[in-house]
Amino acid sequence: MGSYRFILSGGGTGGHIYPAIAIANELKQRYPDAEFLFVGAKDRMEMEKVPQAGYRIEGLWISGLQRKLTLKNLMFPFKVISSLIKSVKIVRRFKPHAVVGTGGFASGPLLKVASRKGIPCVLQEQNSYAGITNKLLANKVAKICVAYDGMEKFFPESKIVKTGNPVRGDLVALTSDKASALKFFGLQPNKPTLLVLGGSLGARRVNELLEEKLSFFKTFGIQIIWQCGKLYHEEYKKYENEEVKVFAFINRMDLAYRAADIIISRAGAGSVSELCIVGKPVIFIPSPNVAEDHQTKNAMALVEKEAAIMVREADLDTEFESSFSDVMLTKSLQEKLGSNIKKLALPNATKEIVDEIENLLR
Repeated sequence: MGSYRFILSGGGTGGHIYPAIAIANELKQRYPDAEFLFVGAKDRMEMEKVPQAGYRIEGLWISGLQRKLTLKNLMFPFKVISSLIKSVKIVRRFKPHAVVGTGGFASGPLLKVASRKGIPCVLQEQNSYAGITNKLLANKVAKICVAYDGMEKFFPESKIVKTGNPVRGDLVALTSDKASALKFFGLQPNKPTLLVLGGSLGARRVNELLEEKLSFFKTFGIQIIWQCGKLYHEEYKKYENEEVKVFAFINRMDLAYRAADIIISRAGAGSVSELCIVGKPVIFIPSPNVAEDHQTKNAMALVEKEAAIMVREADLDTEFESSFSDVMLTKSLQEKLGSNIKKLALPNATKEIVDEIENLLR
């Protein structure tokens, strides 16, 4: 058998791109001679992130439907036709042995074409609420790898495998000790540390909350690692001091997680999966501005298992201080949240997804 060829398609957000890269890396480890091609949407972040990870990518002219009637929506049928034609050319030229879709609009046309040609296709659904592209493809693919229970309401039960979401390898290991992690951020070894995560671009409401509550946090004598996002760094870096470290982006997430005693985070699927592995007390503030409100659903899946606290954006003014104080001041609650969230971790997700792909190659 010559070397295998794999196409991976997904994008639009980091939540779709990073799992695809993690799956490619694991396939490459098993098949060093394999060829890889990523397919994304032309003007989205995958066009930059995938080459940085060392892979080739081709872009389709595709985007989502807007909620209201716009010029973009009128273009949508043309974009779909253009993307299907280009997908046919890509599949014909590259001749993949298997195709993996991790969600996002670009994976729709590509997996539709590949499955019609009888090429084995695997979907990876990160969220507890399935995305529209994956729902449309569900009947055409061989396997669907999911991270949450109860996904048979979206997908055929016989195709579902619960693997969890791929996370970065350095997090699974978390090898560094806490003292050196605190030192890396220039923080004190004897103070409780709060880590605040708003996603790679940042979260306006989370940043506003932090700005409002800095003096409230001071009463607990805590120090803060604040990832405010690149869109907001100019605005918030003025709060940087001995106790508050403000970052556009944190490159060493393994050290940030190690340093933290309590974490405030958005509830994107990738973040939730990482936080389960990290096993620390978390307060989720889900973004209400995402499709199908899936972040709230992701967070609720943990809250129902007493594995996290959630405060909705709409309730921050009335509920945040009491929720935070409960966690901060109750050692037993911290321990319960930390141990319950750790029980939900699926650290071997990437390997198990690639096992499924290998089964299809046979």
